[in-house]
Amino acid sequence: MPFILDHWHWYILGVALITIEILVPTFFALWIGISALLTGTILYFVPSLAWEYQIIIFAILSVVSVVLWIQYYVKNPIATDEPLLNRRGEQYIGRTITLKTPIEDGHGKISIDDSTWKVRGPDCPVGTKVKLIALSNVIFDVQIVD
Repeated sequence: MPFILDHWHWYILGVALITIEILVPTFFALWIGISALLTGTILYFVPSLAWEYQIIIFAILSVVSVVLWIQYYVKNPIATDEPLLNRRGEQYIGRTITLKTPIEDGHGKISIDDSTWKVRGPDCPVGTKVKLIALSNVIFDVQIVD
């Protein structure tokens, strides 16, 4: 008996993938699910399409849809009213801190709120006011405030 894929198989796969997308939002399963639905629709109109061609169509549609989504998302990122949410270090840029430990040989540490951060900047003694101007990985660049 030959292997037969009906359009309903593709519709079920598409709905299952979109349901997974609803439960675990990744935007990846959504586009593959839409590709499965499109493959099912093509098969509905061309019922004699061999299963090998169905798989190829599904694969091509999946790759194309994911690539198009990524290109669209890069050009049109989602706007947010909280751009620094979950970016703790970047929230501190621009703050002025009084040093409790000196910066020696270009490196030191500061305490902000409940955390200790490494800093990089000009050598300066305890009590100097410095401004956090940039963040590289987990190290702040500082400049002395006059």
